[in-house]
Amino acid sequence: MAEFKIFNTSYTFQTQGEIEFVDLTDKIQEAVSFSGIKNGVVSVFAPHSTGVLILTEDEPGLLEDIKTLLEKLIPKHGSYKHPSNAHSHLRSLFLAPSKTLPVVNSRVEFGTWQSLLFVETDVHPRKRTVIIQVIGEA
Repeated sequence: MAEFKIFNTSYTFQTQGEIEFVDLTDKIQEAVSFSGIKNGVVSVFAPHSTGVLILTEDEPGLLEDIKTLLEKLIPKHGSYKHPSNAHSHLRSLFLAPSKTLPVVNSRVEFGTWQSLLFVETDVHPRKRTVIIQVIGEA
């Protein structure tokens, strides 16, 4: 009978500012490999009000399109009540701060062309952390 296990870790990184994409795919796979869990799920959570996670293709043209869309939907210079970075908070409302992915045979199962990206929506460089929890059978 397989042993049920929970593994927790985190990954901290620096962003350069608004709107930046940080590919976390390899770091998440490293955490899963280190966990010793063969089959289960990995949950990744960004505990920030202006930082979110997306699953998409890590292709420069597409990332520019995403940036343009966010800037068009929620412009930096709107008439907001919150001082300085309201647009950053509003942009993050439309994107989730967490993702859960299947782990099969010690590998994170991504779809074709999918990468897990952190999106910095804040106006200044920030030190960011994602919490990684792997749950399943070892």
